[in-house]
Amino acid sequence: MNKAIYIATSEANSGKSIVALGLMRMLLGKTAKVGYFRPIIDGHKGGKKDNHINTIISHFELDMNPSEAFAFTRAEFISKRNQGKESEIFDTIIEKYKAIEEKNDFVLVEGSDFSGEGTAIELDANILVAKNLGIPAIIVSSGVGKTLDEFINGLHLAYDSFREKEVKVLAVIANKVQEKNIEIVREGVEKNLPKDVSVNVIPLIPSLQNPTIKEIAKAIDAKVLFGKEFINNQTTTFKVGAMQLRNYLTHLEQDCLIITPGDRADIILGALQANISSNYPSISGIVLTGGILPEEPIVKLIEGLQQIVPILTVNGGTFDVANKIGAVRSHMYAENKEKIITSLNIFDKYCDAEKLTEKFVTFKNNGITPKMFQYNLLKRAKTARKHIVLPEGNDDRIIAAAVRLIQMDIVDLTILGDKNKIEETVLRLGLKMDFEKVSIINPLDSEYYNDFVNTLFELRKNKGVTKEIAEDLLSDVSYFGTMMVYKGLADGMVSGAAHTTQHTIKPALQFVKTKPGVSVVSSVFFMCLDDRVSVFGDCAINPNPTAEQLAEIAISSAESSINFGIEPKIAMLSYSSGASGKGEDVDIVRRATEIVKEKRPDLKIEGPIQYDAAVDPAVGKSKMPNSEVAGQANVLIFPDLNTGNNTYKAVQRETGALAIGPMLQGLNKPVNDLSRGCTIDDIFNTVILTAIQAQGL
Repeated sequence: MNKAIYIATSEANSGKSIVALGLMRMLLGKTAKVGYFRPIIDGHKGGKKDNHINTIISHFELDMNPSEAFAFTRAEFISKRNQGKESEIFDTIIEKYKAIEEKNDFVLVEGSDFSGEGTAIELDANILVAKNLGIPAIIVSSGVGKTLDEFINGLHLAYDSFREKEVKVLAVIANKVQEKNIEIVREGVEKNLPKDVSVNVIPLIPSLQNPTIKEIAKAIDAKVLFGKEFINNQTTTFKVGAMQLRNYLTHLEQDCLIITPGDRADIILGALQANISSNYPSISGIVLTGGILPEEPIVKLIEGLQQIVPILTVNGGTFDVANKIGAVRSHMYAENKEKIITSLNIFDKYCDAEKLTEKFVTFKNNGITPKMFQYNLLKRAKTARKHIVLPEGNDDRIIAAAVRLIQMDIVDLTILGDKNKIEETVLRLGLKMDFEKVSIINPLDSEYYNDFVNTLFELRKNKGVTKEIAEDLLSDVSYFGTMMVYKGLADGMVSGAAHTTQHTIKPALQFVKTKPGVSVVSSVFFMCLDDRVSVFGDCAINPNPTAEQLAEIAISSAESSINFGIEPKIAMLSYSSGASGKGEDVDIVRRATEIVKEKRPDLKIEGPIQYDAAVDPAVGKSKMPNSEVAGQANVLIFPDLNTGNNTYKAVQRETGALAIGPMLQGLNKPVNDLSRGCTIDDIFNTVILTAIQAQGL
């Protein structure tokens, strides 16, 4: 059984980080535990972590110590090789790799970078490492600076080198190709390769090639004077400020870096003002040369600006500094979330992930882990794009989550609020929102307002709603957002960051209403624990459900779990297990279990059952040895809101579990409620859930 894949290249700057990130996310969506290993890394001064290792481990939250994830630095490898200690080299690499393999279901191995001393021997070294580990390879090659023939021939030569040493090549990835040449390259590469080798082509993405201010600061040994919180701003080009300001402003480009002597107050202040002006492009930062610091009045003025960019100071003349900046090569690193997200999106768009996994993932996992669940959520949401409305455009967390959703290109969004205020929020938070990809509506100024008022009046006039009351209600963002869903202008709504649960769901109950055959709206949380995902219901809506309502909650929760890829095993929780308990509370649970069995005999259910007997195999076997649910339940139905709400919060806080939800069940169209203490991640995940719910309608 194949348990690993080796990402290899035959050159520097191949862009294999895109492939490593994409494959890691894909693998975590397929199996429980994935390890990461780099046989040879660049040496780092002062004990700093390897950039690749740090990025992968931190972004994907792998349970690994960075020191375990590599065998040798490049200098150590070359030294031992020159001493004729190749046997020792491979013994160590195999030992390190096997230690990771034993702890994981699959291992992603990333080859060396071909930078610095010893690049001439690195191709052979990578081939021999893959051969000694006994794992197949994926070859990544860059098209930058090559003719079409040189690129295609180089890939074929690399492939032949691996095959000559009997290393199976499962795929080749042609990277950094001009978009117009994608099909030409694909056909040329496929022409002389065996049919069983998967060929993928990724275009050159300029934003991934451009360094961030952080990388530039490190390369030129600069000190950050201002704007350290925006140090991950990405540059597109640099502009030397040597001319008069009136002429210089005409040369600014979007996200360019300004390089100017530290005593050019006119350029500094002019560039900062241009950055916040709608008439000029935004800049990414300013580098002050000559070791000259701005004078105190200029510093005071800068400190009082609401919007700022990183301002660096460096010794050295402008010409010398500009040359150094021009030579900076961009890398992937853990803090640059925007570049990582871009890389993941590019990989998903241009690489056939399913075809790749078919080739090297030969195992099947019985359960579903949190990483698998989250990966599958993103994948599901992208299969049928949906439109979600976010009514609370005045909340910073909503805006931050919206920016991430837009960057990942998962859903279409409408945000309710004042556009000018939302633009101010984006600037204040230091975010970058593509306003062309989001709709912003102020309810009172909307073209839909009068139609919505008339619709609400017609729907609720028999409940005493007048035109005036309808006008007042539709000025409320919850009513306006819900009406967008009702009228089909949005597929779902997510609210509650700044409103109560009642405020969020009341409009939905009034005119979106429940599905046929459903009498109770309930909720579930997807609890992402260390090794599994459990469904908790109801933890947000119904205080004291009857036996009939509890049964309906259980059935709805089972349907939700099925819809999200979890085979339900339902535990109807109580303070006793089986027939031993007595009292009204346990009788309600017992009756609810019987109702579920009558209505849905296809579902696996046990109740009443205690929490420990439901989730702990040893306790479950001891208390209920003949049950097919005890000890392995994944849908846990609490007897009342008090128990459910406290339990989900206790589990979340004490174990560090990610609680995704609450997701409302039973409505005709998805409307989901957030906690007022929600995080940006909570909002992001709830929007994804809502989009997937909308796909099922």
